[in-house]
Amino acid sequence: MRYGSRGFGLIEMLVALALSLIVALGVTQIFISAKNTYLSQNASAGLQEDARFVLSKMLQEIRMVGMFGCLQNIADASTASDFAGHAQTPIRWDNANHRLTLVTTDIGDSGGAPTWTVLTDCRNSATAYTGARKAPSGQQAFAVRRLVYSLKNDQLLMGTGTGSSQAVLVNNVSAFDVSFGIASTATDVAASRYSRDPGDPARIRSVRLSLTLSDPQGRVQPQTFNVVAALRNRLL
Repeated sequence: MRYGSRGFGLIEMLVALALSLIVALGVTQIFISAKNTYLSQNASAGLQEDARFVLSKMLQEIRMVGMFGCLQNIADASTASDFAGHAQTPIRWDNANHRLTLVTTDIGDSGGAPTWTVLTDCRNSATAYTGARKAPSGQQAFAVRRLVYSLKNDQLLMGTGTGSSQAVLVNNVSAFDVSFGIASTATDVAASRYSRDPGDPARIRSVRLSLTLSDPQGRVQPQTFNVVAALRNRLL
């Protein structure tokens, strides 16, 4: 008496192994894809956070450009007699060297040592002195700093422009660009065009910053961030 064969044959085993391998590869691919998505999203979020930190800091300082106290006419008593020259053009962009210079008023006491201090009674007199000074009775002190942002070796640096010390604000910078919203005339309120060379500072109404950051590991494409800040103070 013959009995039928029991169990799996070779062909069935090979088919089952092939199907199992296909399923395992599919599951592995899903996990790899999910991991890559997670890493790319983290990298993109990191670039956005770096750009937000740098651009928000610069925007705050740009909005204070040209505000040196409560009087327009300021006597220059600085050591090198350099306050007046910088006050006349408190924002400058060197396109060839990717260098942005700002002369801006500090808010609070956390900005570090000022480049100049303007002492004024807000009625009759205002005088600029080099470095930090305390306001005598009946006067106010406005701390003014000269800040320089520059792009070197894929790093955005910040310094005072008076020394060699510069702090690194952000790494992996592919591009840094500045352009100015220019009014048609010195009396117009709105900007009619943008230019890297404003010519007449009295016609500057806004500043547009463009920052391109890249991921050193190549997990995401370089991202460009653009912001525009309207000037609160006329430069001349």
